[in-house]
Amino acid sequence: MRAGILGLIAAATMLAAAPTVAALRVVATTSDMAALVAVVGGELVAVETLVPAATDPEAFEPRPADIDRVRRARLLVRVGLGYDAWLEPLIAKIGDARLARGGDGYVDASVGIPLLEVRGQGVSDDNGHAHGAANPHYWLDPANARIVTAAVAQALMHELPDERARLDANRRRFLVELDARLERWTAALAPFAGVKLIAYHNSWPYLARRFRLDVVGFVEARPGVAPSPSHLAQLIAEGRKSRVRAIVHEPYEPEEASRFVADKLAVPVVRLATSVGSLPHIDDYLALIDFDVAALARALTGSIETR
Repeated sequence: MRAGILGLIAAATMLAAAPTVAALRVVATTSDMAALVAVVGGELVAVETLVPAATDPEAFEPRPADIDRVRRARLLVRVGLGYDAWLEPLIAKIGDARLARGGDGYVDASVGIPLLEVRGQGVSDDNGHAHGAANPHYWLDPANARIVTAAVAQALMHELPDERARLDANRRRFLVELDARLERWTAALAPFAGVKLIAYHNSWPYLARRFRLDVVGFVEARPGVAPSPSHLAQLIAEGRKSRVRAIVHEPYEPEEASRFVADKLAVPVVRLATSVGSLPHIDDYLALIDFDVAALARALTGSIETR
């Protein structure tokens, strides 16, 4: 009898320790979307990322295993604006209306974002180049994290209606910290308002707008196209005229051309993180912006002091 009682106690203990709700499976196309899902969902979600960290999402080619990963998702979160246009064939192969545009399990995080570099009459994912009909790097303006997390929270609350209060509390806690850091980030870059930069790729208009920086040219002749000698010569001439103070460079792009331009202009090359995980120790969204702001402030302070 004593053994039976002990067995019941053990069983009750195991039940009490078990989670009341299985984690909701979420698939995000990029690490940035995954990071923002995680701050809202917390322990209620299990988030997978399709594009590996420290790789170029615009050049990503899905693997066969990614089809199964998307198929098993309860929620699919994407950047949109053509940045992850490679997702469309995966969705089509799966044929699940819930995970397609307009479905309950589909979140295009670009909806509601104040877009930059909008082209044409509308924004779509089928405009050829990965930048589509607007620049897609909107998560690099930290204020846009408010909009993205609102969309994520709404979708998670639909899937987990009994956890609405918990999801809302998670998001509010994140926004309090975001606002506090935004004040510090703005103060750190305020002395450099109007400073001219050259970028390798057109990744930075949202960050530049937020912190009043001015990107005046790009090392790439066109997105995805390596620069020619004549393009670099023209860029260097324009950089001298504009008094460019730094070249900003993505972690996964070749550095030779950026360093050549920087040497000619006698300015630093600043490696900025485009995404969570794209450089070491950038493990969450706030750390991403922390890193970029600190790197810019440090490089621009040195650049201006030597002029």
